[in-house]
Amino acid sequence: MKPFKSFLSEELEAFIAYRKGLGYSDKQIRSPLRTFDKYIRRQPDHSSIWNPHFYIDFRDELGLEPSTVNTTLYAVRCFFEYLRRKQNNLNNPLKDVPGLPQRAFIPFVFSPEQIEFLLDVVCGRIRRKKRMFLKDLSEYLVVLLLARCGLRINEPLRLKLEHYRPDEKTIYIEKTKFKKDRLIPIPIPVAQQIDNYLSSRATLIEHDINPYLFIGGPQKRLGDNRIRFIFHDAVSQIGINSPRKVIGDTVFGKPTPHSLRHSFAINTLKSAIARKQSPQNVLPVLAAYMGHVEYRHTMKYLRVVDAKSRTSLLNFAGTRREES
Repeated sequence: MKPFKSFLSEELEAFIAYRKGLGYSDKQIRSPLRTFDKYIRRQPDHSSIWNPHFYIDFRDELGLEPSTVNTTLYAVRCFFEYLRRKQNNLNNPLKDVPGLPQRAFIPFVFSPEQIEFLLDVVCGRIRRKKRMFLKDLSEYLVVLLLARCGLRINEPLRLKLEHYRPDEKTIYIEKTKFKKDRLIPIPIPVAQQIDNYLSSRATLIEHDINPYLFIGGPQKRLGDNRIRFIFHDAVSQIGINSPRKVIGDTVFGKPTPHSLRHSFAINTLKSAIARKQSPQNVLPVLAAYMGHVEYRHTMKYLRVVDAKSRTSLLNFAGTRREES
């Protein structure tokens, strides 16, 4: 873990320790604070950090996406609020510094047919050699859970053996993004594939002491970088070429493993509507399944109806830009 190096290094570390004491993780806030730390090291006048104009220059010089800039400003604002509370005579210099206007984000959405093709490609990577088989099969099952259950990429990677309950066909997910635990049912065909994997694992590993459900090596779990590589390779093989595009104030995202989560939400809602179910009744259930605190967070996934409508929207936006 890289240390802070500016004249504020001790205060920054104390702030992170304070947040950890409140139960927050330091992973998300340390990176933007390190960006701030590097910036102030380049400034000749340390007293300028108390001037709001300093942060307007800082904001404009970052040259990052608006969402990333705003996240950085938020972290620094929280830091100075912490200092203000420690020393009552201080003012927060970021109190009135506005963030950048956010761009609308339209995620990439896989159609059900594309998901089937992608899973077939990943399944086809499984090697039959004893040394490779279980690891390859584990990688396939992780991608399968992302696609069929809308999990975040780290959720299946952190699963322990006891988190899968074969009798109930459920998995127990601990400490998700919102520090929540949840128990979710998984589709029977997915559970059957996990059962077959565990049966093979019991046969092929004589003294199995790996605690993780999906193994990457002796006593090791799979890494998310490996899953990302497999995913992008499969996307390329099925012929999807959809780079990230910024058109006006809208960002059209490229395919990522998280796109499978977006696609799961959108395709699930579309299927429910096709069965004449009310979206108002489906959304709270879908939110609980996906581990959202409130179902308004789930609605963010539903900016487009399906893969076809997203493509039409992208083509329309591109055409309008060319005409202008």
